[in-house]
Amino acid sequence: MKLSRTVNYNPALFNLIPLVNVLFLLLIFFALSTTFVLQPGISVTLPYSSFALSPQRNPQVVSITAGPAIFFHDERLSIEELRKSLADSGIKNRTLIIKADRDTPYDLIMKIMNDALQLGFSVVLATNEQIEQQK
Repeated sequence: MKLSRTVNYNPALFNLIPLVNVLFLLLIFFALSTTFVLQPGISVTLPYSSFALSPQRNPQVVSITAGPAIFFHDERLSIEELRKSLADSGIKNRTLIIKADRDTPYDLIMKIMNDALQLGFSVVLATNEQIEQQK
């Protein structure tokens, strides 16, 4: 007795299923990897603010440690050298983010901010989005 198939299968369907699995794995990989963006630069402890900063495209970042030490493009500079490098460089994006440690003297932050504003930068002070526990 010969049995006949009532449903014909399409062999292309069996090749499509692994392709869909690989596409879903790539989609999950890219979706998860975009949340692990690290900010390069100097480690500072930022003060808390309830207002969040929207992402900027290629901003210039000045980091000030508690020392206080000023870093721009991962180079340690004095205030005068920072002023010269901001004025001399052909910076197209005129947004400056100041990442200052919460123990940095406010006078130093204001000097850097005033210099940047005089040079035509729009200045943003970076803050932390979460309240840190006091030690």
